[in-house]
Amino acid sequence: MITRRLFCGCLAGGLSLAGAAAQAQSLECAVFTPDRQKATAPGDALTRLRAGNQRFIAGKSINCDLMAQVKETATNQSPYAAIVGCIDSRVPPELVFDQRIGDVFCARVAGNCVNTDIIGSLEYATKVAGARAIVVLGHNSCGAIKSAVDDVKLGNITELLKNFQPAIATLSEADGHRDSHNYPLVQKVAEANARLTAASLLVRSPIIKALVESGDLTIAAAMHDIATGKVTWLS
Repeated sequence: MITRRLFCGCLAGGLSLAGAAAQAQSLECAVFTPDRQKATAPGDALTRLRAGNQRFIAGKSINCDLMAQVKETATNQSPYAAIVGCIDSRVPPELVFDQRIGDVFCARVAGNCVNTDIIGSLEYATKVAGARAIVVLGHNSCGAIKSAVDDVKLGNITELLKNFQPAIATLSEADGHRDSHNYPLVQKVAEANARLTAASLLVRSPIIKALVESGDLTIAAAMHDIATGKVTWLS
């Protein structure tokens, strides 16, 4: 039998849970301020991205008042992370990680590779603007990686594909025929490219290297699955 006391207790518990959920959503919708950014440890920045992807794949992305965020970030931005992603239309970083206006810097180029311009942008994002993490986000069935595997020659794409030669160099005869229809081979190149690109930032940027060594920044490589939406973090 449900007594009045039990009913009221259940109701109060439900309201308490609802209040906690509302508070959690309120925190996620709060824009990053300089103080909040500074208080975010590099490891915590990656934890936020992981949690965002979990919400994304569970269909529980948080709806915020984006126009309110537009107004709150109009005179200042303090993103906590920077993401280097591919231009592929199926892998929008903000959606994949369930992030909003003012949360993350995004640099996108076919094959999520880096050049001087993108590295300079990452130096700005971290040293100047204070981002605490850099994520190089690759994905499966990447057209740029497939083109590199097939050694495509076409306009400026030819020059772009040279960026993936270090990843292709990790292949061996055991990986089978070098062909874009060889899915495991393409996946291996894509993962190698994400790892090598992330590692190259320490070599190509003394500024980024110094931030990592001082504990103010972390760098990670990850892969997005276009069929499931899940992000897998590479060691």
